[in-house]
Amino acid sequence: MILFNSSTYRPFLLTGFPGLEASHPMISILFCALYLIALLGNSAILVVIWVEPSLHAPMYFFLSMLAASDLGLCASTLPTLLKLFWFNVPEIEFDACLTQMFFIHIFSLMESGILLAMAFDRFVAISNPLRYTTILTDVTIVKIGVGLSIRVMAVIFPAPFLLKRLKFCETNELSHSYCLHPDIIKLSCSDHRINSIYGLIIILITFGMDSLFILLSYLKILIIVLGIASQEEQFKALNTCVSHICAVLLVYVPMLGVSIIHRFGKHVPAVVHIIMGYVYLLVPPVLNPVVYCIKTREIRTHILGKLLKI
Repeated sequence: MILFNSSTYRPFLLTGFPGLEASHPMISILFCALYLIALLGNSAILVVIWVEPSLHAPMYFFLSMLAASDLGLCASTLPTLLKLFWFNVPEIEFDACLTQMFFIHIFSLMESGILLAMAFDRFVAISNPLRYTTILTDVTIVKIGVGLSIRVMAVIFPAPFLLKRLKFCETNELSHSYCLHPDIIKLSCSDHRINSIYGLIIILITFGMDSLFILLSYLKILIIVLGIASQEEQFKALNTCVSHICAVLLVYVPMLGVSIIHRFGKHVPAVVHIIMGYVYLLVPPVLNPVVYCIKTREIRTHILGKLLKI
């Protein structure tokens, strides 16, 4: 068996839908539509929050962070997808693949951290409404954003260097049209237990801890809301959390589905793995703006107002 190290290894091969290569240009129409919705929707949220002083509040600052993260996720995956589906060019250089992997995981983990920050925002808004703006000041929000950025950079930074120490076989075909850490290490012929353990640790200290603290935040919110005498006030308080709950489900349900299929779906057709991979990366950026436009009156009003002026 021929082994290659990272300095001599030939390019990886990206995968679209095996057996449907002739239909890739047609399939790309759907992906282009989804990416267009994601790019326009998240850009509109960023612009509206930026130009409208009435939206310069903690909730909307965190929403703008989420929109920026979604845009980064789209920008990280779109180039290789279009290169594969439009021009039938599956090759991607080793270093380029590591760079794409780095940014995909950066924005994915950043999204999880922002959802945790938004859960804290809702908890403060419901438990201490009179002190809401004094607790979540602009400086505090900036510190939270910087802290989240430092966290994801710290946990992802070693990944490319750990991958470069591996040896690879002649097999160089990835499972998706983009590069992910678990997908790359599966191609290695050398001992990659350190990489696997490292990947598991990342999941536990990011998605695992974030989901746990989000759950605890909503348990506390529920306890507080149930203590409110008026049912109308209970409904009003919970209604402010609906958009965030939807955003959390849009991130964590696809991620859980991908994890279950990878672990227990060894006999599931390859196309299911591929579709779930796209669902995991595309559903949150596409649907988050839709959810917030539908459920948040201020966002919906300002966006429609801008559109009517055009």
